[in-house]
Amino acid sequence: MQVETREEFARNYSRQQDSLLRLAAVKQRTGLGRTTIYRKIAAGTFPKQVNISVGLVAWYERDIDAWVANPAGWQTAA
Repeated sequence: MQVETREEFARNYSRQQDSLLRLAAVKQRTGLGRTTIYRKIAAGTFPKQVNISVGLVAWYERDIDAWVANPAGWQTAA
């Protein structure tokens, strides 16, 4: 059985409290198009989407807010 560290627990708990945004909302908040969003994800300069169902993805609202606040300085977590 794997035990979570405090940091992992805090991150996971925080994620549970975070809202999910679908692609249309992400496009509206960022001003980016679908293709640009996925290109930036591939380049590591935009938050990665999470699968919420088969063929259905969303983004954590906090990740998108952080990107909007500093798009040039945003990097994927190591």
